Amino acid sequence: MNLSTKEMILTSLFTALTAIGAFLSIPIGDVPITLQSMFVILSGLLLGPKLGALSQIVYVLLGLSGVRIFAGFSGGPQTIFKPSFGFLIGFIFAGYIVGRIAHNKKSINFRQILLATIIGTFVIYLFGVPYMYLILNNILDTPISFSMALKTGFIIFLPGDILKAILSSLVALKIYSRINAAHL
Repeated sequence: MNLSTKEMILTSLFTALTAIGAFLSIPIGDVPITLQSMFVILSGLLLGPKLGALSQIVYVLLGLSGVRIFAGFSGGPQTIFKPSFGFLIGFIFAGYIVGRIAHNKKSINFRQILLATIIGTFVIYLFGVPYMYLILNNILDTPISFSMALKTGFIIFLPGDILKAILSSLVALKIYSRINAAHL
């Protein structure tokens, strides 16, 4: 994949924003509340599917290489064994899927953006909750039912994530209108 300088800068920007979102966290249980998902969604909305996913791939690879950019100032290959790592995998797919949905037409409207953000949010959960369940039960030897995993990894976060999805959609719509007005 050949990237222009502009694309490299924008991809790096969303990698950095996702890292900053990890540091703005409220630790509750095994998975903290952060602003990461908002920046993941925005990466797909504003960069499109390939660059949105790439920004999240770079984020995850930096964290796995030892840079402490994950929530709780963690990083390194051992992070794979944390219950929250599945959500990080979901970030990559969410960045791509949100970008694919939002950029499949010539003009973008609020309904299309909001649909993309909600689907992207659920994609993160689709990877995160089962991974959390498997890690807790099979690696950390902390027996938990799948319904409890849904409650602690999904339900308690849903109101905040819906709010972040709406906020992401409004921000993206505002940025799209500015880009269109400037003919960029």
